[in-house]
Amino acid sequence: MKSYKAAETLKNISVYIVLTAFAIIMIFPFIFMLTTSFKEPKDTFNFPPRLLPRTGVMTELEGQEDSVPLYLLADANGEEKEYALVESNIRINIYGDLANPEQTFERQQTEVSPKGGFVNQEKVEFDGEEKPVYLLEVDGEEIEVVEVGRTALGRFVNPDNPEDEVLANVRLSQPVENLTARPQNYKDVVELQGLDRSLTNTILVTLLVVLGTLTTSVLGGYAFARLRFPGRDSLFVLYLGTMMIPFVVLVTPMYQLMVYIGWVDNMVSLIVPWIFSAYGTFLMRQFFLTVPKEVEEAAVIDGASRLQILWKIFIPASTPALATLTTFTFLYAWNSFFWPLVVINTGNDANHVLTLSLNVLRGRASDSPNLILAGAAIAILPPMLIFIFGQRFFVESATSSAVKG
Repeated sequence: MKSYKAAETLKNISVYIVLTAFAIIMIFPFIFMLTTSFKEPKDTFNFPPRLLPRTGVMTELEGQEDSVPLYLLADANGEEKEYALVESNIRINIYGDLANPEQTFERQQTEVSPKGGFVNQEKVEFDGEEKPVYLLEVDGEEIEVVEVGRTALGRFVNPDNPEDEVLANVRLSQPVENLTARPQNYKDVVELQGLDRSLTNTILVTLLVVLGTLTTSVLGGYAFARLRFPGRDSLFVLYLGTMMIPFVVLVTPMYQLMVYIGWVDNMVSLIVPWIFSAYGTFLMRQFFLTVPKEVEEAAVIDGASRLQILWKIFIPASTPALATLTTFTFLYAWNSFFWPLVVINTGNDANHVLTLSLNVLRGRASDSPNLILAGAAIAILPPMLIFIFGQRFFVESATSSAVKG
């Protein structure tokens, strides 16, 4: 018995570990998006990429008009200290020792002298090329060297001891950084692309589409589930069959209809065509079929009308189905991109929804991934929250709607 319980416990722990690992893998892109949206522009181009936003520490240095960045460098004794970058892109030549070609020295041009003078400088063949010879003083002795390459270094100064200077490669040096956040990115992206207007338009369109879909689906579902009229089942099958028609087939006739009505470049074209949903009608019909007929007959005997029965009996009992339909409709309307792209002109910023604004922002802020991801966060977070809070109704709706019909 104890071994069985231990095996079950181990099994459950293993399942939770696997599920947790997959959950972390799935949620990591969203976490990375949020943290990057708070980064500075230059922090987004670090390699390897870092999860948390950081900013370089600056300091005031005598003789420098602006603040200068701090870096961690090793001094002459090998001790790591903080140094301030006061000059960058200093031209440095790399010289190779003729006696020991593997030994190289990084020196400025002024630290070497041409052997034989500037006029009659000696030359020697090195690595298959004829190169001029220079004299370089190392540890009090002059050695013969040739130039084998060039690079650019930065001049770093110890803030506590200005006489302590170090030359080092700026790109390979470790900057002094602190964990930080830059919420200014969200304000910048709103001002750059006018996302406040796009967000308002998206909320308005989504709410009206959701309300319209709920209204038509509830009325249609009740009619197909409870009302008796000639051709009811055939009409329902025909209406349900419209779900099989690909959207790309409908784009051209729908656009021509919008042109004929005069709704092109108008937000009403983003609302009215999408308030009729075959899926929503099917979902509500299946749920209404599960309501016992005796309850409806008792309400009719008490003198209730059809609308009263629908409002006071069927709608309160169909909360899971309504929540599921609301969630799916909200996600579709909020994330809709292709139809707004077709029917709303790119230059009409006043009628843009979030998806169109993000598409334009992708070009305007192509050199600032932090702004693009800040805009993406504005667009993604609301539907994520809706989905999280509405997911508990999905299973309940699916099980209840499959009981009958």
